[in-house]
Amino acid sequence: MANHVLLNNVDHKDMRILTRRSADLGDSFMFAPTFHHEFRSVQAHYPIFFRKSPDGRYHAVAVFGFQERENLFLTGDGWDAHYVPLSVERQPFLIGFQQGPEDGANGKQPVIHVDIDSPRISITEGEPVFLNHGGFSDYLKRINSLLHTIHEGFAAERGFIDALVEYDLLESFTLDVELEDKSAFRVAGFHTIHEERLNRLSGEALNALNSKGYLQPAFMVLASLSNIRDLIARKKRLRVETS
Repeated sequence: MANHVLLNNVDHKDMRILTRRSADLGDSFMFAPTFHHEFRSVQAHYPIFFRKSPDGRYHAVAVFGFQERENLFLTGDGWDAHYVPLSVERQPFLIGFQQGPEDGANGKQPVIHVDIDSPRISITEGEPVFLNHGGFSDYLKRINSLLHTIHEGFAAERGFIDALVEYDLLESFTLDVELEDKSAFRVAGFHTIHEERLNRLSGEALNALNSKGYLQPAFMVLASLSNIRDLIARKKRLRVETS
């Protein structure tokens, strides 16, 4: 279970982070959050879908497998793709919010938190988080920049999702897969963009989406679906290797 605390250079002065990718370090997950500003990089490797949370809102995810705790991109050599989604790369760090005396009654500043129970944390190996004098290491500077990008990306994501809902562009997606050994499974619970409805939008609607930067990522979601074939091929290879 995650245990998030405010990162500081006193309690965590000797902290190091293991950056390699493996199941033992917590990378066995079926999907991870993403956002439309990241779609250009994500769609080159992973299918992009949408999931509805308990509050009824949709969220974009990059999919790595077909069942819980399955990541078909993990191999003995690490993560088998040239791009790792930012929500994965930032682990075990995340954005938290802290109110300072200068922020007023309603103001809060983003700060770096860390999951101190993460298996990535070490004091003997990995990337140092702080310098000897307490300053940010180059690694932590990169993480700080990455967290800022994620924070802004997810803040902007709401408008993109709302536009897809407004134009009724989301539809449920179910995938039935049968392997050579005759085993079969069904992937459900995801949504994708309805291609025909997108193509039938009026010029005014298309212009509205394009002016906000939403049209290109919508087509990138559709393009990403071609990666399902690669996922199935990875699943088949895994069955052969473990049989």
